[in-house]
Amino acid sequence: MHEGTFCGRTRREFLWQAGAGFAGIGLVDALSRDGAFGSDPAAASGGPMAPKPPHFAARAKAVIFLFMYGGPSQVDTFDFKPRLYELDGKTIDIDTKGRGGSKRQGRVVGPKWAFRQYGQCGKHVSDLFPHLARCVDDLAFVHSMYAESPLHGSAMLMMNSGRILSGAPCLGSWVTYGLGTENQNLPGFCVMLDPTGGPISGAKNWSSGYMPAVYQGTVLRAVGEPILDLALPAGMTRAEQRRLLDTLREQDTAHLAARPGDSDLAARIASYELAFRMQSHAPEAIELDREPAHVRRLYGLDDARTADFGRKCLLARRLVERGVRCIQIYSGGSHNDHNWDAHGDLVFNHTTHAGATDRPIAGLLLDLKQRGLLESTLVVWGGEFGRQPTAEYAEGTGRDHDSAGFTMWLAGGGIRGGITVGATDELGNRAVEKPFHVKHLHATILTQLGLDPNRLAYLHAGLDQKLVGVERVEPIRELIA
Repeated sequence: MHEGTFCGRTRREFLWQAGAGFAGIGLVDALSRDGAFGSDPAAASGGPMAPKPPHFAARAKAVIFLFMYGGPSQVDTFDFKPRLYELDGKTIDIDTKGRGGSKRQGRVVGPKWAFRQYGQCGKHVSDLFPHLARCVDDLAFVHSMYAESPLHGSAMLMMNSGRILSGAPCLGSWVTYGLGTENQNLPGFCVMLDPTGGPISGAKNWSSGYMPAVYQGTVLRAVGEPILDLALPAGMTRAEQRRLLDTLREQDTAHLAARPGDSDLAARIASYELAFRMQSHAPEAIELDREPAHVRRLYGLDDARTADFGRKCLLARRLVERGVRCIQIYSGGSHNDHNWDAHGDLVFNHTTHAGATDRPIAGLLLDLKQRGLLESTLVVWGGEFGRQPTAEYAEGTGRDHDSAGFTMWLAGGGIRGGITVGATDELGNRAVEKPFHVKHLHATILTQLGLDPNRLAYLHAGLDQKLVGVERVEPIRELIA
């Protein structure tokens, strides 16, 4: 819980009105320190981003979320449905609900790639992922994910924040709120976008919502200036900038004393200090040229098709090494031609995006594993939903959205490798065996990080808000080693 209540008011308001004084930096620290007046031990020590103890022993220290924006097709990637091949082109009775609304019939689009078995587990994987297929014994597939919305905007918000409406903190904000970060010179939560732009709804997907702004994601670039406007202004020395920031801090602190409880202002003060420290440390973190040539090749930096996503995956590994708590990497930008949203030409769309991400993701997993980091790093792959087994249009191979049954996989961080949990029906249309909502995925991620998903709370609008909502939600126990 972030703050308690007393006699109908927050304790902060009570202490202020009762004349309990805070002075100077003590006020800034008290108002920005999470859980200062609450009871959640995972948010009860140090400054806003200082390391905080988990609720219980953690299996993972960090999470890397590989977000395939647009909705990859489960039946063309990892959810092998042999009956779809024989039904290709036939119109059948099937209930679907997608962008085009509810339908009772559809023309089947058979998978456009062959599936082969890999690893000791014998997992079927599409030819779209020849590199990742060799890692299946480290992956845990969930074929029975589902969510409420088949529309990108609300589905993105659900996958990122557990709500279909904007205004709630995203997963990365909850992680840094609960655990802080081990590196005070870098953001605790970093986001890397597709070169063609960000996803629909933009920054709402990495917003801290009603939490202080210090917990929002920081957009990081893998090429060039890592964070825009971070560099020292032309003509200013570092000593001059330090004096300017000290003066600004004094004025902001005085302003904050007259506005108790203004967490945005307190977060802004902390952000200025973090930005000052990042000027020295952020450029070093993205100096990928320091990596040996064989490591850069492992991530696909030697191929124009894979170089961009490969740089982001390599940067994610470097950030994990430096104590960054949560990293989210997007494959796919805002326009349909540049994301996994295959409404028309499925073959071109998925060949393009799988081709750009397969080798880098496999390289990330192999690199983490050989460095002993996979055990403490949770890697999550998936989109906001999947795609239907039937065509959206009268002609073509495109598929409509499908939120009733889709696939995600997890690896590392105490997750059992080489397993498959849940199932969709024989056409891959709907989750029928052990269906798991997005909230169960969130609960699993928090659990592996040592956070109780039903205990981690933030008091807002008079309620103990939680990432998983008001009802008790269990993690996907079958995934946990």
